[in-house]
Amino acid sequence: MPAATVVVAGTNGDNEEVVHDFSPLLLVYRSGRLERPLIMPFDSPGHDAATGVESKDVPLSPSTFVRLYLPPEARASSDGDVDDDGDKKKAGGKLPVVVYFHGGGFVMGSAGSCVYHRFVNDLVAACPALAVSVDYRLAPEHMLPAAYEDSLAALKWVLSATDTWLATHGDLGRVFLVGDSAGGNICHHLAMHPDVKGAGAGAGAGLKGIVLIHPWFWGKEPIGGEQEHRRPRPRPRAKRADDAEEGRGRKKHLWEFVCPGAVDGVDDPRMNPTAPGAPALESLACEKVMVCVAEGDHLRWRGKAYADAVARGGGQPAAVDVLESEGVGHVFFLLDPEMEEAKELLRRIAAFVRAK
Repeated sequence: MPAATVVVAGTNGDNEEVVHDFSPLLLVYRSGRLERPLIMPFDSPGHDAATGVESKDVPLSPSTFVRLYLPPEARASSDGDVDDDGDKKKAGGKLPVVVYFHGGGFVMGSAGSCVYHRFVNDLVAACPALAVSVDYRLAPEHMLPAAYEDSLAALKWVLSATDTWLATHGDLGRVFLVGDSAGGNICHHLAMHPDVKGAGAGAGAGLKGIVLIHPWFWGKEPIGGEQEHRRPRPRPRAKRADDAEEGRGRKKHLWEFVCPGAVDGVDDPRMNPTAPGAPALESLACEKVMVCVAEGDHLRWRGKAYADAVARGGGQPAAVDVLESEGVGHVFFLLDPEMEEAKELLRRIAAFVRAK
């Protein structure tokens, strides 16, 4: 369960200076104390009365778990519904599998966070699909690539179909990766990973598509209207011996903080898939791509650029769908799932998953 505050070192009144301010996601104090101001309550799995979806948690390691979701259609097929003539209905086919990765800048959130639990319940009912929501280790307790590694391990676990729900109800030829913000970034990373490209070869398993919802991509050079959302660059001056590693007067980008090993900062291909020298997007290990952006989100230009680059690639993803929600901001659908724009986003993603 995520907490608002985590103490990782002794707190001393003289050391309560904030050295990294990534509000509202994370505050890092000189003492080592971490504060996560945006509290996301934890929901337990079980029966969802609103949708009829059942869920359960399965531990994958001492520090990670996945939450599985099963729609009522799957249980009805298993139970063998009876028609009006008293005969058992023929069991339906297997369901597409949605693997969901939550957002939160790699520093907060959980598969059990209330907003994600509700959204995945709703998505599973709308498709219908079997879903696996992935809980991964967070920075700064576990810097990247920990979240990528945990997500890859979870996807391999899904494709192994060792769980009864997956083996009985999941169609491993129709696996979709879906994620918002940092979770959308994870979806891209996995779809480019060589282990995923070779997974299930010849066994009917593999990625059908990926859905990136307000994906967290960035880059050194601004595109579109990004400039107004960027901090002014500090004036150059002589280097001082006591300058911090990231340079005095320059605030470290959250990506550079959570990924100390990033190559070329925010132009690391994992953060900027369209950077010069980044791997070609036509090698994505899926048949189709959907990118969702929001008019009021400063990340929307990167999402559109990603979709355009995939469409121009002429490679494996033969189709690219783009949904732009007007008049709303970043991950609005989590904050107000009842608004019409959130319902439309849910409908469009469900239609993308259902389509052959």
